[in-house]
Amino acid sequence: MINVTQTFLPPLEEYAAYLKQIWSSKWLTNRGELIQELESKLKDHLEIDNLLIVNNGTIALQLAIKALELKGEIITTPFSYVATVSSIVWENCAPVFVDIDRDYLTIDETHIEAAVTEKTSAILATHVYGNPCNVEAIQAIADKYRLKVIYDAAHCFGVKYKAESLLKRGDVSTLSFHATKLFHTGEGGGIVCRHPELVHKIFYHHNFGHRGQDEFYGLGVNGKISELSAAMGLAVLPYVDKMIARRKHLSELYGAELAGVNIRVIKLRADTDWNYSYYPVIFSDEAALLETKNALNAQEIFPRRYFYPSLNKLPYLRYQPQTVAEDVSKKVLCLPLYCELADADVKNICRIIKDLN
Repeated sequence: MINVTQTFLPPLEEYAAYLKQIWSSKWLTNRGELIQELESKLKDHLEIDNLLIVNNGTIALQLAIKALELKGEIITTPFSYVATVSSIVWENCAPVFVDIDRDYLTIDETHIEAAVTEKTSAILATHVYGNPCNVEAIQAIADKYRLKVIYDAAHCFGVKYKAESLLKRGDVSTLSFHATKLFHTGEGGGIVCRHPELVHKIFYHHNFGHRGQDEFYGLGVNGKISELSAAMGLAVLPYVDKMIARRKHLSELYGAELAGVNIRVIKLRADTDWNYSYYPVIFSDEAALLETKNALNAQEIFPRRYFYPSLNKLPYLRYQPQTVAEDVSKKVLCLPLYCELADADVKNICRIIKDLN
């Protein structure tokens, strides 16, 4: 069986070496030595100054919204994972959708300004499949209207834009370290902040509001990660560059094998060093997608409709029409992509697709 992804697991003995440290220290949570070590190594690897590890990518978004004290409306994209929008609603804000660019699949920055009202407090945009938004245009709008900017960078581990980490853009960038991601801690996430004082605020928000054992700065939740998860991250991190190289090879193989087929691929923004975290293809229509998906499923191959449906159609929201996102979401399919995937499997997947398209 070939799934859309497969979790990378480091050599068991390397993970076990970190577990021995935990057994020796008997320190399983509350920001132990391994969590602090992982944060330090991630900052070095990603070339960023401020990073806080949390227990998942969704709480990272919620903490960012809370710490920035956002109210009212938040402009966002309809083409992302559900957590992007559910986090806005969970924090008692109202999502205002702006449609996506048909080529890049990121929020269409040319429509953002028209969506700004006196109730707008922020822009929350997703770097879709690790493809950067037009960060310069978004920042210019934010500066003009004094808005905060959060980037859902769940797919962006290691992505660089104009020779520096994409995570440096906006007020906050959030990461997912879920088991399906390029770099993972089993379950986990990260928050990257431009301003050190915001790191402090998010830190106490993620730790019940604690100021030492007996005092509190303010409101907080439990957003901490365990030492067991940090151990996984430390064991996975040394392999990230090799994983990216392998994914790049497989992506290029897909591209070569599918050349001339009636499908299109995402357009990467110029000056982007991509991480090859996904391989999305866009069919001519939904019928072609479904026919291909069913044919692959019949061979025990399981791509994913990622993202579907368009988030403006969520049942707990007032419907706001988004023409491009609704159209693309019906036609996009992420093909299997992971390090252990064989070249022969990619060629077989492409053969099935070519036979139908």
